[in-house]
Amino acid sequence: MTDASKVALVTGAGSGIGRAVSLSLLAAGYQVVLAGRRLPTLLETAALSGEQQGRAFAVAADVSDPASVASLFAEAQKRLQRLDLLFNNAGTSAPAVPMDELTFEQWKSVVDINLTGVFLCTQAAFKWMKTQRPQGGRIINNGSISAHAPRPFSAPYSATKHAVTGLTKATSLDGRAHRIACGQIDIGNAATDMTTSMAQGILQANGSLMVEPRMDVQHVAQAVLHMASLPLEANVQFMTVMATAMPFVGRG
Repeated sequence: MTDASKVALVTGAGSGIGRAVSLSLLAAGYQVVLAGRRLPTLLETAALSGEQQGRAFAVAADVSDPASVASLFAEAQKRLQRLDLLFNNAGTSAPAVPMDELTFEQWKSVVDINLTGVFLCTQAAFKWMKTQRPQGGRIINNGSISAHAPRPFSAPYSATKHAVTGLTKATSLDGRAHRIACGQIDIGNAATDMTTSMAQGILQANGSLMVEPRMDVQHVAQAVLHMASLPLEANVQFMTVMATAMPFVGRG
């Protein structure tokens, strides 16, 4: 099966990493379901794909809501014959405040999107990939450098990203019998709106503020595209792609 006949679903496709990955998949010939909470930004992503726009399908969805996820996948199955790739990218974070100042609502919002959302989309994709013919497909989870080493005041985000690593391993194991491969990409300091503060200085573990280098988000998109391009007999279980000089090795 060539990339030109493959179908992908990308969550959080309206901006940042999700948009960059979606555009790269479209350029490689994929049909792409663009999922996210804000339809206007999804339509912007589709418009940016230019001549590939006819292969981009925008569907508004909230990954933290089971009914919304069910509706998203039902709509995708109505439009498309199969699903070859799910990129679980949608995510959020809580305010960078001391742990004892976090509200339950702030904690729950991060868990619902970063962890439960990944599970709900994985579950729906798993059911589809398991029953389609030819059987199988690939799931790629957007982890984070924070799946390995937290930043200060990041308990909800770091906890959920550590949990995504466990879910990646469980999905990879459970998918073996059904030709479903699952891997995780851990990204450090991609230049998106989410990381603009790093250019001004961001809090370090020793209490200091430091400007951190960032990398072009297109490097992330190309890394995901490489993971997606492998045959199902091969899998990148975990990949770390990061700004070379960012403080990750030795962090803390």
